Amino acid sequence: MSTQNIEELVETLSKLSVLDMAKLKSALEDKWGVKAAAGAPMMMAAAPQAAAGEAKASESTEFKITLEATPADKKIGVIKVVREVTGLGLKEAKDLVDGAPKVLKESSAKAEAEDISKKIAAAGGKVTLAGL
Repeated sequence: MSTQNIEELVETLSKLSVLDMAKLKSALEDKWGVKAAAGAPMMMAAAPQAAAGEAKASESTEFKITLEATPADKKIGVIKVVREVTGLGLKEAKDLVDGAPKVLKESSAKAEAEDISKKIAAAGGKVTLAGL
């Protein structure tokens, strides 16, 4: 494989969302019959962020996600999304939503943070993203 092909592949992979990276990981595991180690996805995600950070020093690549508020009539939908995003149990997710403003994730990649923000907004909650 030529250096140019490798660079094109790196550029393509750098543009993938977190969800698409997870799908790619699963597809490669199925194709090759292997299981990726727990540390491998973190290292793959860190490399593009470091390159992006050098290229765009003024733009944040990591964000803190805070649930600001939830209307009473939208609470159940927001609790479902909070459970999906954080992996919390029903009681813990309900307590988090009831106690807003609360931090959902201390540090998250830009694509993941935007995805979470869209899901919470679609469920009726209000979220803020703070660049780190």
